[in-house]
Amino acid sequence: MRVNKSVCILLLFLLFVLEGTVLPRLIPNAWQMRVIPSLVFIVILFVTVYHHRHTALILGLSFGMLHDIVFYGRILGAHSFAMGVSAYLIGLIFQTPRAPLPLMMTVVLLGSLLSDSILFGIYSVFNLNQEPYSWALLEYMLPSMLFHFAVGLLLYVPLRRQLEKLKNETRKEETA
Repeated sequence: MRVNKSVCILLLFLLFVLEGTVLPRLIPNAWQMRVIPSLVFIVILFVTVYHHRHTALILGLSFGMLHDIVFYGRILGAHSFAMGVSAYLIGLIFQTPRAPLPLMMTVVLLGSLLSDSILFGIYSVFNLNQEPYSWALLEYMLPSMLFHFAVGLLLYVPLRRQLEKLKNETRKEETA
């Protein structure tokens, strides 16, 4: 039964590698600084809705720290905190057993906005960010949200099925 959990973590790690290797080559140069793809975070948002918010919190903290170490590194823990807290908060609000497509796309949009806003706040506190929030919202938050929305649409059916299977297996293990 642990195979599905291992496959989920392996999928997240594969998406993490794709974020750093393949996606920068697929996104046009003009959009490189405007679109910040986070495939791992999209999957974590699915986990928070279809599985459990505590699992999403741990995954967000773990893979956020990987993002901090590999990609960003200005402040260790900023992405970890943003991904973990936003996934947990979204899980508090939207914990439904079978979230329909419109609700899940709302989760993806709100989660992306929340995570980027937390990062903006952290960078503002430490004076790493000199621009106003309105500039950041228009310059990179909204384009990233639209990209995450499109990827969420593509991943909705396969991820939902796999996470529902994982949740059912977890329930069977708990009752046994």
